[in-house]
Amino acid sequence: MRGIPLSSALVVEHLDVLVTMDESRREISDAWIAVEDGAITGLGTGTACLGAERRIDGRGLVAMPGLINTHHHFFQTLTRVLPAAQGLGILEWLAANYAFWARIDEEAVHTTACVAIGELLLSGCTTSSDHLYAYPKASGGAIAMLEAEIAAAAELGIRFHPTRGAIDVSLEAGGSPPPELVEDTDSVLESMEEAVLKFNDPSPGSMVRIGLAPCSLTICSERLMIESGDLARRLGVTRHTHVAEVVEEEDYCAEVYGQRPVERLSELGWLGEDVWLAHVVHADTSDINRLATTGTAVSHCPTSNMRLGSGAAPILEMCDANVTVALGVDGSASNDSGNMLAEARQAMLLSRVSAGGNRLMAPRHALRLATVGGAAALKRDDIGVLATGRRADIAFYSLQGVAAAGTEHDPVAALILAPPAAAAHVMVDGRFAVWNGHLTVDEEPIVRAHRDLVRRILR
Repeated sequence: MRGIPLSSALVVEHLDVLVTMDESRREISDAWIAVEDGAITGLGTGTACLGAERRIDGRGLVAMPGLINTHHHFFQTLTRVLPAAQGLGILEWLAANYAFWARIDEEAVHTTACVAIGELLLSGCTTSSDHLYAYPKASGGAIAMLEAEIAAAAELGIRFHPTRGAIDVSLEAGGSPPPELVEDTDSVLESMEEAVLKFNDPSPGSMVRIGLAPCSLTICSERLMIESGDLARRLGVTRHTHVAEVVEEEDYCAEVYGQRPVERLSELGWLGEDVWLAHVVHADTSDINRLATTGTAVSHCPTSNMRLGSGAAPILEMCDANVTVALGVDGSASNDSGNMLAEARQAMLLSRVSAGGNRLMAPRHALRLATVGGAAALKRDDIGVLATGRRADIAFYSLQGVAAAGTEHDPVAALILAPPAAAAHVMVDGRFAVWNGHLTVDEEPIVRAHRDLVRRILR
């Protein structure tokens, strides 16, 4: 009992299984976990012999670290299931969406963030990044829009890694976005520094950390890529961008630079332990070796890649090379959902198809990508694992009812093979953000505000 507290604010006990995701990959039956001041203060099996202000019966529940989403575009809930974009590849899909994204403002950012975050929480996600790169000229500016989504994250209670994205190459200059979404490079760099100084909290257990995220090689200038990288290193924050998502990008880089996309990032100083890259679908052995050598992480977005016909990333090969692989749901306009548990299932299934049946990703491997992988990609050593001293970010899943009958054979694998529709309870930093399958904030005003926003933007 050494190291176990005499009392705690909260104890959840008699859990069917507690999945620690620690290095020994312990899974504890008839488990208990204690929480105090937002941190895990103890865990074990049997009855917790300590006092507690609140005790919760965990029978029928599987507990695991909260899931970590490493790539999203919250504002894209605005054009979820947009009819004009349902059957298109990514370039035509972008063209169909840009007109609507060019109309967003701070209100739209806040409203869409509430929807996206609420959906993530309900699936058991406790930490999310967001890549906000649409800052129309008519809006109040990037800082105000970032502040709007940070406020939404605080209201719903999720741990948040927003990134200050940017586009500075217009359609006329060879890019694809409309003029409303293209920013001046000097203004972007100035705003990036302001965002870090105003919002970033590097302290252990922090709820908000800022990253810098020029959108991609094809719609960001060489100067923006290089100088934003320099700025991130000077300020000590992480970096994020899209790369190797579609074959057209590979063709573009070959024609313009005589390089592969990942090779081009390397030349620009955009690989390293402070970088995590979205997609990396079209990667060969040389690309994977570059990622492994530099410690660059990858955010795998299987549903979006399938939805847009982009392809299947070589995730198993990356894992074999010790590349850090995490998961992301991507924007709701290319996924149409924000369910992190479903994304882990998709990652497992797609890897099995793309590997030709020769290699089969295990369910627990998919869960590690969604937890340990996500924490590593975001450079967090305080989440992703259930252990004493870590932050109390915990997802509790119920495997009850007809749909779960038979899952008692292996309730942990069942989270991927027969996943519940939603988490039963979700705790972030020791506070419940989801209880009995519902957000602890009122959901109806969020849904109503989003419905009104869609009508306004479409009109």
